[in-house]
Amino acid sequence: MTTPQFAQARGQYLRQLRRRDGRSLLLPLVVLAALAFGAFGYIGYLLWPVRPGPLVDAPPLPITVAGVAFNLPPAAIRVPAQRRPGAHARVDLVFLWPLLQPPNAAAKEPAPPPDAELETSRPFTRMFMSIAAAGDTLAPADRALSIYPRYTAAQPHPDANGLAVLTFGDGTPYDGEDLIYDVEASTFLVRCTRNGAGHLPGTCLYERRIGGAEILVRFPRDWLNDWRMVAGTLDRLIASVLAR
Repeated sequence: MTTPQFAQARGQYLRQLRRRDGRSLLLPLVVLAALAFGAFGYIGYLLWPVRPGPLVDAPPLPITVAGVAFNLPPAAIRVPAQRRPGAHARVDLVFLWPLLQPPNAAAKEPAPPPDAELETSRPFTRMFMSIAAAGDTLAPADRALSIYPRYTAAQPHPDANGLAVLTFGDGTPYDGEDLIYDVEASTFLVRCTRNGAGHLPGTCLYERRIGGAEILVRFPRDWLNDWRMVAGTLDRLIASVLAR
């Protein structure tokens, strides 16, 4: 190799070496910058002021669902994005039982004692309600007459509280559920899961159609021990959220 060729090869080698050194130095700088950016972002998140929840005594919001007007307390609305007046496709709410008041987000609820029964724990001192557009679905009374009888396994039998219990068959869409209703007036009808093994409680769904809106309330099945009080309370709750 001649002297000029050797000098050219040496220069090319030095240039490649400089490029590798530059890239090797750039990578740690990028990593440090990313770590610093993440640290500043995390600190900013921690220091960002948290918007307080709605006050319990805040005035109700005028909300419409499927053309039906409601006055809903903001503190009872579970989804923050739904806490605005106007038309909604669906609204999810929660009320304290049996006060029928919104839960106070600022107040810390006392914890139940360790030996308390499951019914007295926090999830079962609340009644959950959802209001949604019914669309082209059948009304609850129509489903009880035309849909539910297709899946029942036997004739209804009375329970100790004066209600009729109709059991759904195994392998049906309502497997593990019962249809429970008032035999005399037929104005109270709920679909409930059965109490499971151990401390797994059953849950009841109460539905009511008002115009184009479907109101669904969920509560523990054990409350049916005083179902007349529950029925009256449901009537008062629904009447309280309807716009007058």
